[in-house]
Amino acid sequence: MNVTTPGLGRKRQSALCLLLASLLASTTGTSMAADPAPVVAVQQAPADAPNIVVILLDDAGFGAASTFGGPAHTPTLERLARSGLRYNRFHTTALCSPTRASLLTGRDSHVANVGAVINSSNAYPGYQGVLQPETATIAEILRNNGYSTALFGKWHLVPDWEASPIGPFERWPVGQGFEKFYGFLGGETDQFEPTLYEGTTAVRRPSGESYHLTEDLAEQAVRWMKLQNSLAPERPFFLYFAPGATHAPLQVPEPWISRYRGQFTQGWDRLREETFRRQKALGVIPADARLTARHEGIKAWDDLGSEEQIVASRMMEVFSGFLSHTDTQVGRIVDALQALNLFDNTLFIYLVGDNGGEGAAGNEGSTNYLGALQGMQEPIARQLRQLDDIGGPNSFALYPAGWAWATNTPFPWVKQVASHLGGTRTPMVVSWPQRIHDQGGLRSQFSHVNDIAPTVLDAAGLSLPEMVNGVRQIPMDGASLLPSFADPEAPEHKQTQYFEVHGHRSIYHQGWLASARHSMLPWEVGLPVSPTPFEDDVWELYHLEQDFSQSRDLAQAHPDKLRTLQEQFHNEAKRVGILPLRNALAVRGNAPLPSLRGNREHFTFYEGAIAIPESGAPGMANRSWILRAQVVVSAEGNEFAEGVIATLGATGSGWSLYLDADSRPVFEYRVFEVAKFSIAGQEPLPPGEHQLTLVFDYDGGGYGRGGQFTLKLADGILGQQRTPATPPGFYSIDETFDIGVDTGSPAGNYPPDAAVGFPLTGARIGRVEIELR
Repeated sequence: MNVTTPGLGRKRQSALCLLLASLLASTTGTSMAADPAPVVAVQQAPADAPNIVVILLDDAGFGAASTFGGPAHTPTLERLARSGLRYNRFHTTALCSPTRASLLTGRDSHVANVGAVINSSNAYPGYQGVLQPETATIAEILRNNGYSTALFGKWHLVPDWEASPIGPFERWPVGQGFEKFYGFLGGETDQFEPTLYEGTTAVRRPSGESYHLTEDLAEQAVRWMKLQNSLAPERPFFLYFAPGATHAPLQVPEPWISRYRGQFTQGWDRLREETFRRQKALGVIPADARLTARHEGIKAWDDLGSEEQIVASRMMEVFSGFLSHTDTQVGRIVDALQALNLFDNTLFIYLVGDNGGEGAAGNEGSTNYLGALQGMQEPIARQLRQLDDIGGPNSFALYPAGWAWATNTPFPWVKQVASHLGGTRTPMVVSWPQRIHDQGGLRSQFSHVNDIAPTVLDAAGLSLPEMVNGVRQIPMDGASLLPSFADPEAPEHKQTQYFEVHGHRSIYHQGWLASARHSMLPWEVGLPVSPTPFEDDVWELYHLEQDFSQSRDLAQAHPDKLRTLQEQFHNEAKRVGILPLRNALAVRGNAPLPSLRGNREHFTFYEGAIAIPESGAPGMANRSWILRAQVVVSAEGNEFAEGVIATLGATGSGWSLYLDADSRPVFEYRVFEVAKFSIAGQEPLPPGEHQLTLVFDYDGGGYGRGGQFTLKLADGILGQQRTPATPPGFYSIDETFDIGVDTGSPAGNYPPDAAVGFPLTGARIGRVEIELR
């Protein structure tokens, strides 16, 4: 058909042709309809599937939060408890990474291949710290079933050799089902100057003097929920919020500390008694529960000197303020859900701790605890001088073990000790207004962190897929808690559950618990550990149905029951593949894992090499080394060159080589509370190419010895300085090696008006070479 109409444009003539053709087809009975257009299917979640929010706090014991009788006011947790359910027999693995792996996969931690904290993983099966595709995370399953997924906060599930900017990224959050990740990879981070990542990219924290990480995480989470609701309101979401609180460093704005000023002068022995009474009054422990005794390795409060008590009281004020502050940020998420009219159909699971309170700082506590872990405990006189700084950006504090024990009231022991409830039992509060009607109810069914994933799937109307991304799945070890939502007398779904961390072990079966604490004390975790015979460990027996707090050892009275439970533990250990038993901390040297740096002794870095984990940076500990930096100062403009050239570590311990605001070369060094100094040139670097050389001559003779630093410009010496000691193992467990900028907390005393990270400006870096000697 050829139709031409004068006065019409080409588009209008084309439209007229189509109209005439359509009319002709209708009169002749001929159809000109095209084939149906293809449709791209979008995976839909089950009808009326709830939103899922999981909150996981860090290192907060059973008796820390006011909701469970503790001294720290937690209004958000109390609000959720009044409208939901409290669980007083919920259990973790007793340690960070294993708990997180179990929570996300629904499997026992060794089945998920994360039987130890990532930093102490080894090559033995069950302890490698490498998540497996056959134990897919709940995030991956929900994402494949129409959910949006996001993680804000702590991950701590990336193997050290995969934690760099070059990946691989399969075990980063974005490779484990989380479409959005904003947080930190390691076990801890500075709360005022964190090491932050968005997706797989290292980012600097937002500018501003009043910054705090938990506030930032909450703000990011709320923004994401609002955006999700704006763009896809029909799509449910899974939000995993895991702040660094209340893990060390204990850091929180001063007004939150002031709220608790003078409230802990009675000490940890009395605090346990006070918490115990409140717990009974609240009904979160039975009326016949008994308060367990203090272990001899933890000092009595009255045996501390007056100066030690002053410092210890301040540290507990900081911890309590930190927990209250964190709970308030969680409240912002609750408020946002309510404002968006999403709260009623949101399953909100609030886990108050991934293990019990942390006792790693021993009886003294520490203002710079990673040094204390490595045998560099600061004296009490120094702690007193730093008293007002504790909790602020210039401290990296952890409270004494006595406070950890107090926050675990009424149970014995602390974090890491998987044989005892002080390590494993933490509070849980669950809210879901659309499905939970027993407001303020208490649930006492034995439950475990591996029950969270099955519960989430059940709530979403899903089951564990046989295959995830083409990989056949191992059955989950946990079971859904949904029956207990409706019925306080619902039968316990779990008859047996084993625990094992660092050789500390126990097994629960039908109301009984058999326990064997291994030789290592919690405050020895950072020191060299030698294997000790497991046969020497003493087994204990407790009837938890009649002894809520694990206070009466019945091993002598019921030897047959103990033998039966020991056999069951052996069978469980065999099932998960961890026989013969090993202390993960004692066998790391015998079963090393891959290393990003390998055995290299020569390294070359270029500008833009940032966020390299210390474990992947050149291994400079306990040896001599040379750093050579080629720096080209621009001839353009009148401003001085300034900024970081190379840096490793953190504010609490580390070093930085940089150009100050006057373009003078500066080297700053700090080894915890042992030594701190700087070497500086007297003249600014003029335009042109320069070579700065930093030489460290190690004294030798063992670990952590001292040595001499020499800073050179070309062949001229700018200065020298001795250090009496160096870190025997590490500066930090979360900070990084950077070229051209300082990510995380600043390792140097940079100008107060400097941009975050003090990036190098007015100059460029040709290369930085490091030679280990």
